[in-house]
Amino acid sequence: MSVDPAERDLLTGLGKKDTTATETIYRRHYSMVQSMVLAGNGSIDDARDVFQETMLVLYDKVRNPGFELTCLLKTYIYSVARRLWLKRRQLSQKTVPALEDIEETVSVEEDVDATENAESAFLIMDKAMAGLGEPCRSLLTAFYLEKRSMSEIAGNFGYTNAENAKNQKYKCLTRLKKLFFARYKSQ
Repeated sequence: MSVDPAERDLLTGLGKKDTTATETIYRRHYSMVQSMVLAGNGSIDDARDVFQETMLVLYDKVRNPGFELTCLLKTYIYSVARRLWLKRRQLSQKTVPALEDIEETVSVEEDVDATENAESAFLIMDKAMAGLGEPCRSLLTAFYLEKRSMSEIAGNFGYTNAENAKNQKYKCLTRLKKLFFARYKSQ
């Protein structure tokens, strides 16, 4: 994967202690880290600390001549922040495991790979959903994303009862799976 030239410029600027690059990275990615920390029962202060530590890790990596970003900057920042947040949460628990054990269980590289794979799968699913057509796309969206009941879907889509709507949902889901896996295997 080639790195976006704008992101490469940001990293170069960060390595040169350019405040504009640093501020841009903060502006673009802080809210993502804050959301992750808050969702993990952290506080705003925890989010600030984790993001600051993440920026330090990124700065150290950028200063290393052998460092090459192989994913989106957003993905890398999220992975490092997640690893740091998990470490912090584990350390705050009553039994404190050895730091070496934590690093072995939460590797940044593995986390980056997992996040990249998930992003790729989401893009493929999005394309599969787009290729699914109507009424399947709307039916699956109503059930899985909007959390509507089968009775409500039956009424909205004109099916005679919830069982017929459920059968149609199953057929649509089967078509979606075929589309998804056909695209997934071709990647």
